[in-house]
Amino acid sequence: MKFHNPGSEVYVPDGGPADQALARTTHMGIGAHQDDLEIMAYHGILECFGKADRHFTGVTVTNGAGSPRDDLYAKYTDEDMQKIRRVEQRKAAYVGEYAAQVFLDYTSGEVKDKNNPDVIGDLKQLLSAAKPRVIYTHNLADKHDTHVGVALRVIHAVRSLPVAERPEKLYGCEVWRGLDWLNDEDKVFFDVTAHENLAMSLVGVFDSQICGGKRYDLATAGRRRANATYFASHATDVAQSVIFGIDLTPLIHDAKLDLGKYIQGFIDRFAQDVSGRLSRLS
Repeated sequence: MKFHNPGSEVYVPDGGPADQALARTTHMGIGAHQDDLEIMAYHGILECFGKADRHFTGVTVTNGAGSPRDDLYAKYTDEDMQKIRRVEQRKAAYVGEYAAQVFLDYTSGEVKDKNNPDVIGDLKQLLSAAKPRVIYTHNLADKHDTHVGVALRVIHAVRSLPVAERPEKLYGCEVWRGLDWLNDEDKVFFDVTAHENLAMSLVGVFDSQICGGKRYDLATAGRRRANATYFASHATDVAQSVIFGIDLTPLIHDAKLDLGKYIQGFIDRFAQDVSGRLSRLS
């Protein structure tokens, strides 16, 4: 498999052949940056962890050069950060028992360039080889441009596949904007209570981000706990840790659906819920 960037890589934690690792993939996470997968796609990791018939493959699209840095990493150059973040992502893949971890090594600018076909081409090649049943990526209401860029490229790559090769499910998940604002009937509820130690370990290996000034480990665990507790106001908790998602599957089954109108539908239903409650109680 040959990707566009010379710095791209398929890392296989168990040391086996890359083609075999990709071929056994059932769940795939496609994220913009190193640590995005462990934050947003933990449900897929958990679904496969310790299972003989399910295997998670992670895909990190960008090289991680532009991340904030402090403390031990304050004087690291962009090149230094790329190296350390790749090492950290490899550690996460090993701890999480991923089938494979793919690094596509694009810059954020390349991902956000809607006229650059290379990202879509690499993703299509990867999806054709792996044929995952479930894909987790960023949601279209994320406030990070690179995240939305990745989500759009994923959708277009899947749409370019023959219908028979498309995944059964595509989910948009939480990183730079939680999804608790969605109406409950629009939420995809991922119970990730199990293996809390694994969840903490996976985010915790990204020391360059945590020590570097961003407590993603605490924030991620806190968001998941808040999602679980604040999900239902008149019922006891049914889970202790929850990730919310948006079901993007209709967008890959019907290529004629407009992406903007699709996500606007969720926003409109939320607005109607708020205005309706105010009208009812005023």
